[in-house]
Amino acid sequence: MAQSVLDIDVPRWDQATFMGRLRHFFNITDCRTALLPDSRLDEAKALVEGCRAGSVPPGTTEEQLYYAKKLYDSAFHPDTGDRMNLIGRMSFQVPGGMAITGFMLQFYRTVPAVVFWQWVNQSFNALVNYTNRNAASPITLKQIGIAYATATSTALATAVGLNLYTKRAPPLVARWVPFVAVAAANCVNIPMMRQQEILNGIVVTDENGNKLGHSRKAAVTGITQVIISRITMAAPGMIILPIIMQRLERYRFMQVRLLVFMVPAACSLFPQQCSLATSKLEPELRESITSQYGDKVKYVYFNKGL
Repeated sequence: MAQSVLDIDVPRWDQATFMGRLRHFFNITDCRTALLPDSRLDEAKALVEGCRAGSVPPGTTEEQLYYAKKLYDSAFHPDTGDRMNLIGRMSFQVPGGMAITGFMLQFYRTVPAVVFWQWVNQSFNALVNYTNRNAASPITLKQIGIAYATATSTALATAVGLNLYTKRAPPLVARWVPFVAVAAANCVNIPMMRQQEILNGIVVTDENGNKLGHSRKAAVTGITQVIISRITMAAPGMIILPIIMQRLERYRFMQVRLLVFMVPAACSLFPQQCSLATSKLEPELRESITSQYGDKVKYVYFNKGL
C-alpha cells in the first residue's frame, strides 16, 4: 500500500544519468496520455497534490501514485501547475510532429507547398515553445506575435531560398531542405518566444529550492540546450530517412518509430532541472549569493523548459 510519506516529487529514475532521463521522458511523452479527458488529468493532479500534502486515499498503491504523477508531468506545467494546451504538450509531439514532418518531406518541390507546410510547422513549434517555456518569465501577446512572425519568416526564407537553389541538385539534396529550414527556424523561434527569460533572467534556486535571484546566463544556457534538443529531435527523420526510404508508405512506417524514440531521447540530452556553477553567474548575482550564504552555494538550479 502507498504510504503518505512517499515523496512523489523525487524522480523515479536518476536524472543525473542519460538513461534515467530517457526512462523519465519515455514515461511522460507517452502519446496515449494525450487521449485522456481533462477530468482524468484533473483527478491525477488532485492525487499528486494530496500526496504532497501527506494525504492519500486508503487503498492507493504506489503504482497508482506514480501513474498519477506520469499524467501530471505530461499535462501540467512544472512552474505554474496549470494544465497545458493539448497541442503544446510533449506527449503530442509524436503524432503532431509525425504528420507535419511527413508532409514537409513529401511536398517540398513547389514554392507554395514549401511556404504552406513551413508555416504550419512554425505555428506548431511556436505553440510548443510557448507551452514549454519557463513560465516564471511572463511574455506579452505583442512579444509572442513578433517571435512567431520572425521565426516563420526565417523558416520560409531559408526553405524557399534553398528550394530554388537546389532545383538542379540531386533529389536527395532537395529533400534535406526542410531540415535546414527547421534547424534555422528553431534557432530563432525558441529564443524569440522566450526572450523575456534572456532579457530579465530566470529564477535560480539552491539545491533545496530556495530562491536566490534571477540569472540571464542561466536562461541562455537553458535555451541553448533546448535548441540543441529540438534540432536533434528532428534530425533522424529529416536527414536519415530520405537516404534510405523511397516510398512514402515505408517512410511513414519508420517515421512513427523514429519519433517515438527521438522525442524522449532528445529531451533527455540535458536535465530539465539544470545546474550552473555559481562562479559562472552574473557578477552582481554572484556577489548577492556570496553575501548571504558565503561559499556554501556552489551551484544554482533552474528549469530550462522543454
